[in-house]
Amino acid sequence: MEYFVAHFQIKGTESLSDCRDLLAAIAGEAGFESFEETEDGLCGYVQRKLFDEDKLKELLAAFPIEGVEVTYSLSEVEDKDWNEQWENAGFEPIIVGGRCVIHDPKHPIDSIELPQEKQSLPIIDITIEAKQAFGTGTHETTRLIVSQLLEMDLKGKSVLDCGCGTGILGIVASKLGAKSVVGYDIDEWSVKNSRHNALLNNVENMEVLEGGHSVLSHVSGVFDVVLANINRNVLMADMGAMREVMSHEGILILSGFYGEDGIMIAEKAGSLGLSLSVTKSENNWCMLLFNT
Repeated sequence: MEYFVAHFQIKGTESLSDCRDLLAAIAGEAGFESFEETEDGLCGYVQRKLFDEDKLKELLAAFPIEGVEVTYSLSEVEDKDWNEQWENAGFEPIIVGGRCVIHDPKHPIDSIELPQEKQSLPIIDITIEAKQAFGTGTHETTRLIVSQLLEMDLKGKSVLDCGCGTGILGIVASKLGAKSVVGYDIDEWSVKNSRHNALLNNVENMEVLEGGHSVLSHVSGVFDVVLANINRNVLMADMGAMREVMSHEGILILSGFYGEDGIMIAEKAGSLGLSLSVTKSENNWCMLLFNT
């Protein structure tokens, strides 16, 4: 699968973090799937066949923060050995809900200090090695879904992770007692990364498929919990397919979009017979939970 990497440079702002978040949402409209922060902006990764450069230029020209200019350079991504990619990647440990510790192999669990009041709780230890695949827990949308999973009883449940990235959400679900987990992603790198991370975490009940929602036609049964941390447009297009594989009393958890897009997402879910029951947000990123 051929990819481009765009090196985005953000100029004219002191609020680089906010601009990065907005830029990622905008680039998602043009087909970009995953991002890495740089000193002055972002690197974005996009499949050649999904890249809409005219759309990207149009959106960047109308960047909604006055005085901010975003430029980019484009190059092909070298298809390097995956082990090298994983070994070179790294991120600072993240603690969600005081007891789910997400870290890479460079930061072993025994080197991470938990909040004093949480030290007596059972720890959910998640090791993630990631590069291009999205989902280390550093982004608000991943943390929002993980925090919601920590509040749920997943024992004996079947879980579907749509656009699984690094596999982190499915791995967390398995660690919380899910009976079975299926993940899928159109990105072959993400599929490899999810499978690799499942092995790292000794998760044996997680199957990862390559492709879009059409792969679900090859999966038997329905799911008690469906997760999707994907950009707004993909959610709008694929939500019907997600609904079709939900159990009678199923739960749909969505993130990957801004708060202002939540109304559109909720209306779409409502048209599919789903009821909104939980809303969470962090830095204007939103998570919505629906019941059948």
